[in-house]
Amino acid sequence: MNSATESPRRFLDCRVSESAIPDEPREKHVLGLSGGRDSAALAIYMRQHHPELNIEYFFTDTGKELPEVYEFLGRLEGFLGKEILKLNPDRNFDFWLKQYNTFLPSPQTRWCTKQLKLRPFEQWLRPMLDNGVNVFSYVAIRADEEYREGYSSKHGKLVIKLPFKEAGIDKAGVLDILDASGLGLPKYYAWRTRSGCTFCFFQQKIEWVRLREQHPDAFEQAKAYEKSALAHGSPFTWSQGESLDELAQPDRIEQIKRDHARRLDRLRSKSQPNPLRTDHEPLDIDDLYGKAKVCLACHK
Repeated sequence: MNSATESPRRFLDCRVSESAIPDEPREKHVLGLSGGRDSAALAIYMRQHHPELNIEYFFTDTGKELPEVYEFLGRLEGFLGKEILKLNPDRNFDFWLKQYNTFLPSPQTRWCTKQLKLRPFEQWLRPMLDNGVNVFSYVAIRADEEYREGYSSKHGKLVIKLPFKEAGIDKAGVLDILDASGLGLPKYYAWRTRSGCTFCFFQQKIEWVRLREQHPDAFEQAKAYEKSALAHGSPFTWSQGESLDELAQPDRIEQIKRDHARRLDRLRSKSQPNPLRTDHEPLDIDDLYGKAKVCLACHK
């Protein structure tokens, strides 16, 4: 696999040993980073507004992330002045694909989120929680979003905190935080906003087209996974209603681009200019296609 799936070793590889647990403080603060906009803004916000908290920032690496994600996390690490803990799943995407009979993950069966994001997080925290450590996990749900549970705590010692909700920070506020820090948006936001994971099934058609243009090798690997899944009877394709082979046909690509351009024109014609933001807020996929259920561990 090319650089779209290779994980640089510069992030701290976090393994928690049993012997280390007695030295843990009785209270721990953690903040998960997805490589996306909102979680990065929350990390900056917490560093600036709650410097008294010794927050551990972590990233759960599926091994199928865009190279832009690693570049952005590296810059964020520099701003925070602190290493980002890297939680590597002990079993990768290919292992779990075999366990699920080569059936692709989908909105109906989100095994990638469960096995590659939530499972490593739980394994990391479990020894601490079992030893009585109170863990506070900070999640980047904004004030302008309906409450969507990214992780439902089943342990009395694990408390989920929503600082943006409490402070009334919305999407514009998140953009202001990133601008003021000098970090800006992840580079993949120029062509995609749904997720930093290479072949997220929550992508819109236009995002698949752009993945093909930006990272053709990653698109071809996604096609290979899909062909194998379909050959073994999987009912799911990566993109709803058509295979990537069908989506990649020249006429279909032009149709998808025309539809996207029309949506963009309609939304821009209805948008009111914001005098406080001369560059205008960037329009993301939720703006154009409506808010969809997403994996907060990946999207945030």
